[in-house]
Amino acid sequence: MTITVGHDSAKTRKTLTAAGASVDYYSIPAAEAAGLGEFSRLPAALKVVLENMLRFEDGKTVTQDDIRAFAQWALDGGKSSREIAYRPARVLMQDFTGVPAVVDLAAMRDGIIGLGGDAQKINPLNPVDLVIDHSVMIDEFGNPRAFQMNVDREYERNIERYQFLKWGQSAFENFRVVPPGTGICHQVNLEYLAQTVWTDKDQSGTEVAYPDTLVGTDSHTTMVNGLAVLGWGVGGIEAEAAMLGQPVSMLIPEVVGFKLTGQMVEGTTATDLVLKVVEMLRKHGVVGKFVEFYGEGLDHLPLADRATIANMAPEYGATCGFFPVDGETLRYLRQTGRDEARIALVEAYAKANGMWRDADYAPVYTSTLELDMGTIVPAISGPKRPQDYLPLTGAKAAFAREMEETFKRPLGKEVPVEGEDYTMSSGKVVIASITSCTNTSNPYVMIGAGLVARKARALGLNRKPWVKTSLAPGSQVVSEYLEAANLQEDLDAIGFNLVGYGCTTCIGNSGPLQPEISKAIADGDLVATAVLSGNRNFEGRISPDVRANYLASPPLVVAYAIAGDMNIDLTSEPLGEDRDGNPVYLKDIWPSTKEIADLVHATVTREAFRKKYADVFKGDEKWQAVETVDSETYDWPPTSTYIQNPPYFQGMSKTPGKITDLTGARELAILGDMVTTDHISPAGSFPTTSPAGKYLIERQVQPREFNSYGSRRGNHEVMMRGTFANIRIKNEMLDGVEGGYTKGPDGQQAAIFDAAMAWQAQGTPLVVIGGKEYGAGSSRDWAAKGTALLGVKAVIAESFERIHRSNLVGMGVIPFEFTGGDNRKTLNLKGDESFSITGLTDVTPLAEVPCTITYADGTEKVIQLKCRIDTAIEIEYVENGGVLHYVLRNLAKAG
Repeated sequence: MTITVGHDSAKTRKTLTAAGASVDYYSIPAAEAAGLGEFSRLPAALKVVLENMLRFEDGKTVTQDDIRAFAQWALDGGKSSREIAYRPARVLMQDFTGVPAVVDLAAMRDGIIGLGGDAQKINPLNPVDLVIDHSVMIDEFGNPRAFQMNVDREYERNIERYQFLKWGQSAFENFRVVPPGTGICHQVNLEYLAQTVWTDKDQSGTEVAYPDTLVGTDSHTTMVNGLAVLGWGVGGIEAEAAMLGQPVSMLIPEVVGFKLTGQMVEGTTATDLVLKVVEMLRKHGVVGKFVEFYGEGLDHLPLADRATIANMAPEYGATCGFFPVDGETLRYLRQTGRDEARIALVEAYAKANGMWRDADYAPVYTSTLELDMGTIVPAISGPKRPQDYLPLTGAKAAFAREMEETFKRPLGKEVPVEGEDYTMSSGKVVIASITSCTNTSNPYVMIGAGLVARKARALGLNRKPWVKTSLAPGSQVVSEYLEAANLQEDLDAIGFNLVGYGCTTCIGNSGPLQPEISKAIADGDLVATAVLSGNRNFEGRISPDVRANYLASPPLVVAYAIAGDMNIDLTSEPLGEDRDGNPVYLKDIWPSTKEIADLVHATVTREAFRKKYADVFKGDEKWQAVETVDSETYDWPPTSTYIQNPPYFQGMSKTPGKITDLTGARELAILGDMVTTDHISPAGSFPTTSPAGKYLIERQVQPREFNSYGSRRGNHEVMMRGTFANIRIKNEMLDGVEGGYTKGPDGQQAAIFDAAMAWQAQGTPLVVIGGKEYGAGSSRDWAAKGTALLGVKAVIAESFERIHRSNLVGMGVIPFEFTGGDNRKTLNLKGDESFSITGLTDVTPLAEVPCTITYADGTEKVIQLKCRIDTAIEIEYVENGGVLHYVLRNLAKAG
């Protein structure tokens, strides 16, 4: 690939030699010498962005004033209002978010032809890797055939999507697909794709070294920041714009320094550490900010543990959680099979450009906080949010409080399970899953889980019969070292058989419970629980049968499978009995730090990584047998219920419109705090009675073949019907009603999709009202796409999470924030008001505009709203109807 760089008017381009080879690079010390400012005390994370400015400085998109603003950032206490144009080196996708992105690209090829342009203009300019990891579901578990049966069902369900992705791989340049069954995209990125320092030839043919950077269509793209690779999640819309050459428009971010001291103590894990970090950073407030970890504690923190902390940046709300390059970075690159020449370049480059962490590393931060890792205790998090941190010692009591205060149900109610000799009751663990990129990338916790299983098995313990157990590693390397340590056999004995390589339970692909168990839960209105080693536990995400979900380390997942109940205090009560009837406690089966470290050292080898990634793009026989067509544009199958041509670009004019005032808009939904993108656009299963279910049944799709919302993101008809359709969402326009319902134009309760279509038929624009942290969670673009397609013109909330705000703008929906202490409650909003927002025809970024609320009795109230169109380029996006429309018109104009 050829990279296009700026004209280097500041004379910052220098030459570097590493491992006997010379490469050019853009030098931050040279920028200082050229008089552009003092940059030495910038955090390493911000130096990566600064290098990007140096490399692309052209006097237009990126100017020397942009570069000087970084020096001013340090002088102004780590703050800046400077808008910059940042260009990541590559894009990472997974199939849930990647399929609709490729659908959009295919639709844009049709669209540019319609505008008289060249279809070949629609091609990724930056490398794109799409890893198929979100489609495997746990239909079969707890037996040796589980993996193969789940893979077979995955291909049966998803063959249309896989044919489409294979078409995309052949039709688009710079686009590679990692086939199903390889691993989770973030782990594949960490273990193989990422390089920390990248090299490519520039337009003159000279080799140039630069930091490895990326954006990804999954919020946990941040995991790779543990390897000093700057990356974060964006919606598919923003990622498509980036791959088509559009820079990411952003303000120079604040950087919060998180100092780690001490070291982990016996009996604790990286999961316990990250759950505490999430709690602390949520309280500190880091939305839209970088977090950089520093301090002497990093000297005792393996890269796998760093990756665990970086992974959960979306959970603590930050754009990313970055770890600078140091000796541990080099050790990990070597262990995972990277070339020695690359490792030498990483070290030389980081030291030459001031990005190396040593004992003297002491940059300026916007704010700081500190944690002694010696204070960490075993913990879990739940039952609804990742930041709801619970020391393990208080977990039982906390669940009892949740039953009384949140779920308002009594403890102790027993419901018989048909055909079984046990009963169900609230608190029983029905899902225990070792899953997700967060922890399955970490050999210390995975080996730890295997050792817990080994010790439990030796004593005669097993999972409780009502627990659905699963093991879904993040890569095939995990299976390699579990088998090398003979631990997979022990995990199998406890029911943690391999079910697939993918996200599974964490994304809602937990599969069905035993029908008799589901019936007992429903009949008794019980609060069943799930324990998973993931990063997300939002309402309605994990399983429709489960109300309380807890995040835990893999060893604790095994322990909870054995205990089978949240009403057991694992720190003081027995998990079960051994063969002789003696009580067995957690401490009896918990491995020592040395046991774990010795096995990791013996079994996690460079050879294993090189072997498993040797043919990473080849796939198995099933993938190789997937047939597709070779064509420039896609021949949309009219009967497909997975892939449909979206309406965004159909009938599009060559010129953009103007932003206009909003008049007489009605509420589609009034929602509370921490409404996540899972609430707005769920990823999991859906019932036959839902609008999406009815749509599929009308097309002769049987419920067994429904698959999930996530797998059908290539069909806008399904996804529109699934918007705001989470089974646990609560629309405050209705009293005590859960699920995707609202009031239609006639004032009667209706499904949100049906009501939206009725309002559209009347020509009435819609608004959605939200609370604090609206749009938290996953980076799914369908939360914004679905909102736009329902006819919502504005979302008015108390605050927004970063990615969803950007996605709304990218779809032409304007985000507004209440000001002056106003919110849905102080304004007494009931759902029968209308809204008129003026001052939009000449709106500027972050302007305050008046909004007139007309109540049902005719009274009016004028409030001020802050327009969260944050930058000048975003004004243009909204004028065009969205960022992709903006890009498409510019590409067509360029001929």
